[in-house]
Amino acid sequence: MHELDEHQWRDLLQRLRRFALWLTRNAASADDLVQATIERALTRRSQQHDPERLRPWLFTILYRLFLDGKRRERLQARWLAWFARRDDDEPASSDDTERLVLAQADLQAFARLPTQQRALLLLVSVEGLSYKEAAEALAIPIGTVMSRLSRARAALRELTEGEPRPPALRRLK
Repeated sequence: MHELDEHQWRDLLQRLRRFALWLTRNAASADDLVQATIERALTRRSQQHDPERLRPWLFTILYRLFLDGKRRERLQARWLAWFARRDDDEPASSDDTERLVLAQADLQAFARLPTQQRALLLLVSVEGLSYKEAAEALAIPIGTVMSRLSRARAALRELTEGEPRPPALRRLK
């Protein structure tokens, strides 16, 4: 890929891991995702020639690998549900367990945001990508980035400052 010194690589890997950790909410899964990202980038390095675009390109790869993994998980869950016999008394949902694990209120609020909102907040607010770079990384229009980011910030503010209000209903004529 591009000629980066050791310090630049370490910084880039830390940023990728932080992004992956917030997406997966699991350190081992985040490490696997970063490793898969670097592997994919190395095998496709001929596609990336601009050193200024390396960081957004790697975030794009990581995010798409994450989404692909989620799709595979849902498919596997459907297959397992199809073949497995279901008991009447199922264990508590993973949402209950997740709420118990998350300890800090602000981090819990951030973790409760939808994946798309978390990804946008991380890419723009934490990683410092421009709206255009974030739009390219997530393969969505820049206007969508701006509106989703606005909604994400408002949702996070509501979750951290008190009781969230139900969404306002729109009247259709």
